[in-house]
This record gives sequence, C-alpha cells and structure tokens, in this order.
Amino acid sequence: MNMVSIIIQIILALGFLMFGASKLGSKQMVDEFTRYGMPLWFRVITGLLEIAGASLLIAGFWNHSLIAIGGLLLAVIMAGAVITHLRIKDPISKIGMPIILLILTLVIVFIN
Repeated sequence: MNMVSIIIQIILALGFLMFGASKLGSKQMVDEFTRYGMPLWFRVITGLLEIAGASLLIAGFWNHSLIAIGGLLLAVIMAGAVITHLRIKDPISKIGMPIILLILTLVIVFIN
C-alpha cells in the first residue's frame, strides 16, 4: 500500500465511524432522515453499514482484500446520499461532502 492510500483509508475509516455513530443516536440525524422522507429504521441501517464499511477499511490493514469491499460498500452509501440530496433539491453545500466522500472511497477501491 502506498502512503496516499493509507492516509485516505485512515481518514475515511475515522470519518465513517463518526458519521455512522451519529446516525445511531443524534437528534440532528433523526431530523435529517425525516426531512429526506425516509423511515427512521433506514437511518439506523445506514449508520450500521457505515460503521461496517469503516471497520472493513481498518481490517484492510491486515487483510488487503477487505479494503475494496469496505470501499465499495461506502461508495454505494455515498452515491445514495448524493441522489437523496439531489432528489430533495438540497443546496450544493449539503451535497458537497457526500460527493467528496464518494470520490475518496472510489479512489481507495481503485488504488487497492
């Protein structure tokens, strides 16, 4: 693994652990998913999948093939986030972070 890949992998893993955990208990996330028109159980599933994807990125330090699986899982989640923000006509300020995270997860997948 090259240094750029490792740095991106660490940033993504830590970020998605944080984002996933926030979806499990944050009132702000409850309000956001309500605004998206999505059921609250979907918020919990999304949070758990983000934590799972981050865990796969971390495990990828020991088992290299897990990086691609975690990266693909997170890329699918971020593609869904971008589509959701576009569907409800959010401003670019709300769509920017999911787009950046989608790009970074795809970079990790392609590097590895």
